[in-house]
Amino acid sequence: MDNTQAAATPAQAAGVSIAAVERDTGLGKDTLRVWERRYGFPRPLRDAFGERVYPAEQVEHLRLIKRLMDQGQRPGTLLRPPIAELGERLAANPAKVGADDTADWIVPMLKARDIDPLRAELAQRLARDGLERFVIETVPALNRRIGEGWMAGEIAIFEEHLYTELVQNQLRSSIHTLGGRGTRPQILLTTVKDEEHILGLLMVEALLAANGAFALSLGAQTPIADIVGAARATNTDIVALSFSGAYPWRKSRDALIELRAALPERTELWAGGGGLAGRGRSVAGVRVIGALSEIAPTLAEWHAAHPRRSGH
Repeated sequence: MDNTQAAATPAQAAGVSIAAVERDTGLGKDTLRVWERRYGFPRPLRDAFGERVYPAEQVEHLRLIKRLMDQGQRPGTLLRPPIAELGERLAANPAKVGADDTADWIVPMLKARDIDPLRAELAQRLARDGLERFVIETVPALNRRIGEGWMAGEIAIFEEHLYTELVQNQLRSSIHTLGGRGTRPQILLTTVKDEEHILGLLMVEALLAANGAFALSLGAQTPIADIVGAARATNTDIVALSFSGAYPWRKSRDALIELRAALPERTELWAGGGGLAGRGRSVAGVRVIGALSEIAPTLAEWHAAHPRRSGH
């Protein structure tokens, strides 16, 4: 495959830098470079300084790919079809919450930028749905709808960031309310270097707390040595990592292998998120949780297997 990059004309040089593409799409620089080598897409041009610049149509294409990845589709199936086909796939899977409730309400409320009513609406839906359904069904549907609105130009990047912050605050408040109720297992929750998926981390933390686990979150991007040190210092039963769909599989696998080798044998290692979809048998000694709905039954299995530690 010919991956030769042409120099940009003066007009083309006004394209988007790789740092801006990362901020705009949520796809990391390393991911973009790997795709370029492996799949021949994206195909950035080069500016006068030899730096990558991405034409606007390729940035739109990458946004669409990221939205489909957030729905659980694998990058390898998304990088070769034309953009029109990808648009059809997205349209075929609209954001839904239950059988008769859509997530369309979020966009006009966000566009109004009246924060208090939007905050109140999120709190009302949390109270209506309960924390577990809110995390497993409502928030993912809202995330998809926000992504579709961003891709279609309905909302700006700062509005997406505003939405994310409001949902994160709602989840933090719920976790705080559950504080002190959880006992065992003790779960250390974090992400590894270059994985900034804070919202996903909070969703997992909320479900763990709602199901009686003691979840201690270190936030995002914790070095592996620090994860191991924290697990030893806190007598952790389980270390749980979250990987978003944009995180490169090879880096996920290498991090899990390194962490599994460094952790005490008694400390289990769980991992989940879109970046591990379909990879459940690829890393020995790691329990891969394929969906948020699997967290409660997985915890029940742990309690059944460790009656003394769990107090059951």
